[in-house]
Amino acid sequence: MSRERKAYPKEFKLMSVELSNTRTDLIALAKELDINVTLLYRWRKEFSSKQESSFPGNGKVILSAAEQELANLKKELRETQMERDILKSFYGAQSVELPIQHK
Repeated sequence: MSRERKAYPKEFKLMSVELSNTRTDLIALAKELDINVTLLYRWRKEFSSKQESSFPGNGKVILSAAEQELANLKKELRETQMERDILKSFYGAQSVELPIQHK
């Protein structure tokens, strides 16, 4: 039977990260906050890498303009490669020779 995931508000996460920076025993802190210590480490890592844009809510990551453009280009590349592979397999199965023109 699967358990429903707990959703923690952004303020709670920020407070937890701030407390974890002042304490040495993170396991005890996690027990006080009634969270898993790995969750606390994950929040610390996210906050240290993203600062203001960390913990956007609903699991949706807020990307910068450059990150968004990179994601769009990667998606476009994947789609183009898939189209190429489909065309390759189609023309390979046809075994039709194209005429070669010599000048």
